Amino acid sequence: MEHVDAAAYWDKMYAERPAATDPRPNARLVEVVSELPSGDALDLGCGGGGDALWLAGRGWRVTALDVSAVATSRLTELARSRGLSDRITAEQHDARASLPELRLDLVTAHYFHAPYDMDRTAILRSAAHLLRPGGRLLVVDHGSTAPWSWNQDPDVHYPTPEEVAAPMRLSPEEWTVERADSPRRVATGPDGSTAEVIDHVLLIRRNA
Repeated sequence: MEHVDAAAYWDKMYAERPAATDPRPNARLVEVVSELPSGDALDLGCGGGGDALWLAGRGWRVTALDVSAVATSRLTELARSRGLSDRITAEQHDARASLPELRLDLVTAHYFHAPYDMDRTAILRSAAHLLRPGGRLLVVDHGSTAPWSWNQDPDVHYPTPEEVAAPMRLSPEEWTVERADSPRRVATGPDGSTAEVIDHVLLIRRNA
């Protein structure tokens, strides 16, 4: 899909869904970040807001970006209702054009994909350079096709964590890959059914 109005596309998608009242954080975020000290975080493609709310609840100051104003307005209301407005800034922002000028301890990008042209590698590389020394970039992608996935192409290729990291061209003198693996977990689909899925997990730390 080319020449797509990204904001209109995602606004329509979110507007057609009921607003989540208790969005859950992604499993790999909880797994990786639970033991980290809180700081400043960027949530790329915040969607329903589960990750941002979980981070803020643990003391992080979160800038939550999404190209959809519907998504960010819903998250703003959820943050207000939970007393987390001082820890979450939800911004409607097209990351293809730019990223906010921030200094961060964590960038999280879970299933950060779009069905139109988007230079994801460039966005992730730019986000990584917003990290302070010791800060981490966490990228979690699909590694398998769930039964409820919209794309059931048996020949689809899911890039490995190494394939995601390589084109970012982050110098090994400045960056350390702390994790690059493909763990399995049992996930629950929109209809309540469950299935084993694979996640591709990439965790990169900016060296002190």
